[in-house]
Amino acid sequence: MTERREELAANLARVEDRIAAACEAAGRAREEVTLIVVTKTYPASDVRILAGLGVRHVAENRDQDAAPKAAACADLPLSWHFVGQLQTNKVRSVAGYAEMVQSVDRARLVTALSKEAVRTGREIGCLIQVALDAGEKERGDRGGVAPGGIEELAGLIASSEGLRLGGLMTVAPLTGQYAGRQRAAFDRLMDLSTALRRAHPAATMVSAGMSADLEEAVAAGATHVRVGSAVLGVRPGLR
Repeated sequence: MTERREELAANLARVEDRIAAACEAAGRAREEVTLIVVTKTYPASDVRILAGLGVRHVAENRDQDAAPKAAACADLPLSWHFVGQLQTNKVRSVAGYAEMVQSVDRARLVTALSKEAVRTGREIGCLIQVALDAGEKERGDRGGVAPGGIEELAGLIASSEGLRLGGLMTVAPLTGQYAGRQRAAFDRLMDLSTALRRAHPAATMVSAGMSADLEEAVAAGATHVRVGSAVLGVRPGLR
């Protein structure tokens, strides 16, 4: 076992223990929470090691990094998630490898994703990114639609050819009423998910929580957590 594989295996085991403990504390089955490893800034060789360790879901936030990495790992049994703010001119590339786009936050992006899904004959899962730091009709500092815009955007995704409405995603906000209150932010996301599922029962996915706050997300009811540094290490030169 190489030194890097040993490092990643140990980190992954610690994260798995944290998720399992959080699930037990919340009275949830471990199987209810899916780990997505965020591999941004790290090489395809790390993705290969993680796949060998049993990881099946990986995420990226920049297409210029993700596209070549996904191509280099195309032989692996992985589901690729795109979690960054997505410009429409990158949609054609992202649609070629991403099974799930977690950062859908505007109608123009939905239209572009649908067009590419139809062109390539693929189905693309979509999560609506919710900005809990935004006013009712605004977008958040890090992307995302305000809670008041969820219903309209969900209807558009659900009626768009080639797209599947998966649910909601959020990033714990740095400003506004939920700043520093991760559990409250995630509880709010769960309330919004409950409301969404009344109209779209299949939209059950709730993506929330990262390395520092995955326990709060699990406690609130998140179905997916996005963990990067706790698995791969502190990123050198964040971009």
